[in-house]
Amino acid sequence: MLFSEELYIILYGNEANKKVMSHNIILTTGTYDLIKDHIRRKKVTPQEEELLLGQLKNASQVLRKNLPEDIVSINRKITYKDHTNNEEKTILLVGPEKVKVSKKKISVLSDEGIAMVGYKVGDLIEWPAKKGNLKLEILKVEVEA
Repeated sequence: MLFSEELYIILYGNEANKKVMSHNIILTTGTYDLIKDHIRRKKVTPQEEELLLGQLKNASQVLRKNLPEDIVSINRKITYKDHTNNEEKTILLVGPEKVKVSKKKISVLSDEGIAMVGYKVGDLIEWPAKKGNLKLEILKVEVEA
Protein backbone atom coordinates (compact mmCIF):
# COMPACT_ATOMS: atom_id res chain seq x y z
CA MET A 1 0.00 0.00 0.00
CA LEU A 2 1.48 3.33 -1.05
CA PHE A 3 0.74 6.56 0.74
CA SER A 4 0.42 9.69 -1.40
CA GLU A 5 3.36 11.45 0.29
CA GLU A 6 5.72 8.51 -0.23
CA LEU A 7 8.09 8.50 -3.15
CA TYR A 8 10.05 5.44 -4.11
CA ILE A 9 13.30 5.08 -5.93
CA ILE A 10 14.33 1.84 -7.50
CA LEU A 11 17.82 0.58 -6.81
CA TYR A 12 18.92 -2.20 -9.11
CA GLY A 13 20.71 -4.98 -7.26
CA ASN A 14 22.23 -8.14 -8.65
CA GLU A 15 19.25 -10.39 -8.03
CA ALA A 16 16.21 -8.13 -7.68
CA ASN A 17 14.95 -4.57 -7.59
CA LYS A 18 14.86 -3.05 -4.13
CA LYS A 19 12.52 -0.26 -3.09
CA VAL A 20 13.63 2.14 -0.41
CA MET A 21 11.78 5.22 0.72
CA SER A 22 13.46 8.28 -0.71
CA HIS A 23 12.76 10.78 2.05
CA ASN A 24 15.57 11.61 4.44
CA ILE A 25 15.91 9.73 7.69
CA ILE A 26 16.53 11.46 11.03
CA LEU A 27 19.27 10.12 13.30
CA THR A 28 20.92 11.16 16.52
CA THR A 29 24.61 11.91 16.08
CA GLY A 30 25.47 8.84 18.18
CA THR A 31 23.37 6.50 16.02
CA TYR A 32 24.84 8.04 12.86
CA ASP A 33 28.37 7.34 14.14
CA LEU A 34 27.43 3.79 15.19
CA ILE A 35 26.13 2.96 11.70
CA LYS A 36 29.16 4.57 10.00
CA ASP A 37 31.45 2.42 12.16
CA HIS A 38 29.38 -0.69 11.36
CA ILE A 39 29.86 0.01 7.63
CA ARG A 40 33.57 0.75 8.07
CA ARG A 41 34.04 -2.63 9.77
CA LYS A 42 32.36 -4.32 6.75
CA LYS A 43 29.55 -5.82 8.85
CA VAL A 44 27.01 -5.31 6.03
CA THR A 45 26.58 -6.70 2.53
CA PRO A 46 27.78 -4.55 -0.40
CA GLN A 47 24.14 -3.83 -1.28
CA GLU A 48 23.31 -2.75 2.29
CA GLU A 49 26.47 -0.64 2.35
CA GLU A 50 25.40 1.22 -0.79
CA LEU A 51 21.91 1.86 0.61
CA LEU A 52 23.19 2.90 4.05
CA LEU A 53 25.80 5.28 2.65
CA GLY A 54 23.09 6.93 0.53
CA GLN A 55 20.83 7.26 3.56
CA LEU A 56 23.60 8.63 5.78
CA LYS A 57 24.61 11.16 3.14
CA ASN A 58 21.11 12.65 3.19
CA ALA A 59 20.25 12.01 6.85
CA SER A 60 19.38 14.83 9.22
CA GLN A 61 21.44 14.60 12.41
CA VAL A 62 19.93 15.91 15.62
CA LEU A 63 20.65 15.83 19.33
CA ARG A 64 18.65 13.17 21.20
CA LYS A 65 16.60 15.88 22.97
CA ASN A 66 15.55 17.26 19.56
CA LEU A 67 14.60 13.91 18.00
CA PRO A 68 10.88 13.82 17.10
CA GLU A 69 8.94 11.28 19.18
CA ASP A 70 7.65 9.35 16.15
CA ILE A 71 11.15 8.49 14.85
CA VAL A 72 12.63 5.00 15.31
CA SER A 73 15.78 5.28 17.42
CA ILE A 74 17.77 3.61 20.19
CA ASN A 75 15.89 3.25 23.51
CA ARG A 76 12.50 3.46 21.83
CA LYS A 77 9.77 0.83 21.87
CA ILE A 78 8.77 0.02 18.31
CA THR A 79 5.63 -1.74 17.12
CA TYR A 80 5.86 -2.78 13.51
CA LYS A 81 4.24 -5.12 11.03
CA ASP A 82 6.49 -7.56 9.22
CA HIS A 83 4.73 -7.93 5.86
CA THR A 84 6.94 -10.86 4.81
CA ASN A 85 5.23 -13.14 7.35
CA ASN A 86 2.23 -10.96 8.28
CA GLU A 87 3.27 -10.66 11.95
CA GLU A 88 3.02 -7.66 14.25
CA LYS A 89 5.91 -7.30 16.69
CA THR A 90 6.85 -4.96 19.53
CA ILE A 91 10.52 -4.60 20.43
CA LEU A 92 12.83 -2.23 22.28
CA LEU A 93 15.60 -0.96 20.00
CA VAL A 94 18.90 -0.84 21.89
CA GLY A 95 22.61 -0.38 21.31
CA PRO A 96 24.50 -3.56 20.33
CA GLU A 97 25.86 -4.06 23.85
CA LYS A 98 22.37 -4.20 25.45
CA VAL A 99 20.72 -6.93 23.37
CA LYS A 100 18.47 -9.39 25.25
CA VAL A 101 16.32 -11.37 22.84
CA SER A 102 14.33 -12.88 25.71
CA LYS A 103 13.24 -9.38 26.73
CA LYS A 104 12.53 -8.36 23.11
CA LYS A 105 15.51 -5.99 23.04
CA ILE A 106 17.07 -5.97 19.59
CA SER A 107 20.14 -4.16 18.36
CA VAL A 108 19.95 -1.08 16.18
CA LEU A 109 22.53 -2.93 14.04
CA SER A 110 20.32 -6.03 13.55
CA ASP A 111 18.62 -6.52 10.18
CA GLU A 112 15.32 -5.07 11.45
CA GLY A 113 17.00 -2.32 13.46
CA ILE A 114 19.18 -1.03 10.65
CA ALA A 115 16.22 -1.16 8.24
CA MET A 116 13.91 0.91 10.48
CA VAL A 117 16.21 3.34 12.31
CA GLY A 118 15.56 6.96 11.37
CA TYR A 119 12.15 6.30 9.82
CA LYS A 120 8.83 7.41 11.33
CA VAL A 121 5.42 6.02 12.18
CA GLY A 122 3.53 5.15 9.01
CA ASP A 123 6.62 4.45 6.91
CA LEU A 124 6.84 1.23 4.91
CA ILE A 125 10.40 0.03 4.34
CA GLU A 126 11.67 -2.67 2.00
CA TRP A 127 15.20 -3.71 2.92
CA PRO A 128 17.66 -6.29 1.53
CA ALA A 129 18.69 -8.01 4.76
CA LYS A 130 21.22 -10.83 5.14
CA LYS A 131 18.46 -13.30 6.08
CA GLY A 132 16.21 -12.27 3.18
CA ASN A 133 14.32 -9.22 2.04
CA LEU A 134 12.33 -7.40 4.72
CA LYS A 135 9.13 -5.43 4.28
CA LEU A 136 8.38 -3.57 7.51
CA GLU A 137 5.70 -1.01 8.39
CA ILE A 138 6.23 1.15 11.46
CA LEU A 139 2.98 1.28 13.44
CA LYS A 140 3.97 2.91 16.74
CA VAL A 141 7.02 4.46 18.42
CA GLU A 142 7.18 5.05 22.17
CA VAL A 143 9.94 6.89 24.01
CA GLU A 144 11.29 4.78 26.90
CA ALA A 145 11.63 6.61 30.22
